[in-house]
Formats: sequence, structure tokens, C-alpha cells
Amino acid sequence: MTKCAELLNRSIEVDFVDINVGCPIDLVYKKGGGCALMNRSAKFQQIVCGMNQVLDVPLTVKIRTGVQERVNLAHRLLPKLRDWGAALVTLHGRSREQRYTKLADWQYIKQCVMAASPMPLFGNGDILSYEDANCAMQTGVAGIMIARGALLKPWLFTEIKEQRHWDISSSERLDILRDFTYYGLEHWGSDTQGVEKTRRFLLEWLSFLCRYVPVGLLERLPQRINERPPYYLGRDYLETLMASQKAADWIHISEMLLGPVPPNFVFVPKHKANAYK
Repeated sequence: MTKCAELLNRSIEVDFVDINVGCPIDLVYKKGGGCALMNRSAKFQQIVCGMNQVLDVPLTVKIRTGVQERVNLAHRLLPKLRDWGAALVTLHGRSREQRYTKLADWQYIKQCVMAASPMPLFGNGDILSYEDANCAMQTGVAGIMIARGALLKPWLFTEIKEQRHWDISSSERLDILRDFTYYGLEHWGSDTQGVEKTRRFLLEWLSFLCRYVPVGLLERLPQRINERPPYYLGRDYLETLMASQKAADWIHISEMLLGPVPPNFVFVPKHKANAYK
């Protein structure tokens, strides 16, 4: 990791470098990475101190509440991370075992603010509206990190800035998808390989976007990230299509933007990150 930090420092211009110690994926965890580092204090210290010594930009770290459910570790790790030289830590309010099956514990995040002080602590978990963001900031955190909420509602940042609910139209949402495909083709190229690479990322994103329920169709505001979105008929064909939970409909949307898929094309979402069963 220190060598990686040296390479980044030498080759790329960035504002900061972040170590993701919040990853719960089995493949990463079993190799001692991600959340596993929360139980490997000596190795964790070696990584943070080593990277901090060679970087000219701030080093930040993201962690979870702990590895096991109901066994919180973050409050004990935060003073160590501060002493090891971390400039800022983001705390996801769930353990590795919880994944996304329960609500983020913002009361625990609030308790951890003092444990981290004077190092800034950001909170992370379940932000899907400006009300959620406002409540999170009342815990005393220095800021918030938004993850799944930005995948479901990329216009969430506008809602937070302007303190309002945006009843965005299906055509406006399609424009956002169109911009995404333009960026993908610009980055990966407009040949067959570039188109299919862009399509793959678009389809992964659509598997999140379909969970959004338009403001004008909600029985109550705001939508909660842990609640299963209901089946509904949109106000137009496109809005209904975007709400579909079927991969075939996501593929159809991709064809509207990128043309026909190759023969025998199949898509299975890579992630199933939700807090409902």
C-alpha cells in the first residue's frame, strides 16, 4: 500500500487519498483486506503510517462500526487513526455482518464524534433526502458521505443544496442517463468494446435507479432507502419503464441510448445492496 501511495503521489494529481476499510465483500475480507483490517491493528497501523509518510496530500480512511453485529470497534479505532496521521475518517453506521440489512446507527456515529476529535469525522448511511442529510448533520459530524443515495437519486445533491424535493421528470432522468453514456463513450471509446463497457456500467446503475419513486407518486415524503419500492404505474411510459425491476427492461433502456445489444446478451446485477428483504 505504501508503494501504491508513492505511485499515486508521483504520477497522479489528486486532492486526497482514501483507504476503504469499510468493504464487506467476502473475497476481500478473507484475504485480510477491507473490514478485516479493523481486527488487524498492527497491519492497519503499518498501512496508514506508511502511506501517510509518502503522500503530499491528506490521507483519509473509511471504516464501519465493526466487523460483528453488536460489537462496535470504531470508537476504539478512531483515536488510533488520529494518532497514526489520518486527516479525516468516514464512519459507515453498520457492521460488516449487517451489510445493508438494518438502518445505519447514527446514534453511535454521534458518540464517535468525540472519540475522533479533533480529527474530523464524516458519517455515512441511509441518506436519500435533504431531511436525512439535515438530521445526520445534527449529530455533530463534520460532514456526510453519500453512497447508495447518489446512485438512486444523482440529483440528491441539488435537493440538499436547495433544501427541497425535486419531482424530476422521466425525460430529465433520461437526459442524465444520456450524459452518462456520452462520458462512457468518451472515456472507453465508441467502438464495440467501448459501447459494451459503457452499457455494462449503465446497467449496473439502472439496477439502483429503478428503486427511486417519483416525488409526485409518493404517499408520504420523503422516500426511505430501507423501504422496498412499491410497484406503480408511472405518469408516462418512460417513468413506468424506469421503475421496472426486470433486467430485460434495463437492457431496453440501454438500447435506447447505445443501440442493440449483442446476440445472446444476458445481464445479472453485480450488487444487491439494499436494506430490505
